[in-house]
Amino acid sequence: VQLQASGGGLVQAGGSLRLSCAASRRTNSNNGMGWFRQAPGKEREFVASIDWRGSDTIYADSVRGRFTISRDSAKNTVDLQMNSLKPEDTGVYYCAVGLGPTSSTNNRRYRYWGRGTLVTVSS
Repeated sequence: VQLQASGGGLVQAGGSLRLSCAASRRTNSNNGMGWFRQAPGKEREFVASIDWRGSDTIYADSVRGRFTISRDSAKNTVDLQMNSLKPEDTGVYYCAVGLGPTSSTNNRRYRYWGRGTLVTVSS
């Protein structure tokens, strides 16, 4: 099982980044997927999730309207478009494959986790 997240980096407040997560076909094609993040000194928190068909999405209140999660089943990828970034969005972003087909905010409902990609937003 492999999950590879990419696209992180340093950006100024107000800027944009697009994260991408590639997963092996057998692990994610029929599963929901999600993005979580962990800021320094804080617990990992939910960011966004999407169901296996890409029709049901959930966002944390802190990112709703600024972030968009999407998936490409043919490529087995899930992306997170992040706009209007704020310093408080800084952290390591992790993608994860769900236990089932639905979208979920609960990190206990995710089976596989990638290593994460660092996003730093400067003020």
